[in-house]
Amino acid sequence: MHDSPTPGHSSSLRIILPDAAATGALGARLGLILRAGDVVALRGDLGMGKSTLARAAVRAALAEPDLAVPSPTFTLVQSYDGPDCAIWHVDLYRLDGPEDALELGLDEAFADAASLIEWPDRLGAYLPVDRLDIILREDGEGRMADIQAGPSWTARIEELRP
Repeated sequence: MHDSPTPGHSSSLRIILPDAAATGALGARLGLILRAGDVVALRGDLGMGKSTLARAAVRAALAEPDLAVPSPTFTLVQSYDGPDCAIWHVDLYRLDGPEDALELGLDEAFADAASLIEWPDRLGAYLPVDRLDIILREDGEGRMADIQAGPSWTARIEELRP
């Protein structure tokens, strides 16, 4: 897992997430500030809350709190028509290499949609440098989110604070 600051990331934030509800709340705050061209790299081991965070972001972005947001583990991509742009929830865990991800049309999503990507390391060099990295890890009984903002996120990162 890539835990060190990424070149080009200009600001960072750490948020303690004591439970799944706090992870969902972070996701909801994220969903409210998503816009076309945004790439969010969701990092962390299995069970750290990447899908919980992404589901909450999709629901908030669409203003549909009860929307069924299935995991893209087997479909690889779930896309949603948002009010301002499409939202792609992507899970790359099962991919063998970066070229497989391009076949999904991610290059188009990076230009026109907001992309929430689980297992972003599978993209290798295709992962855009200007992105928001959210690294989830254990913190006692809960989780911690280390957030690193690329240039287009610098002005918005504070909106993720509880």
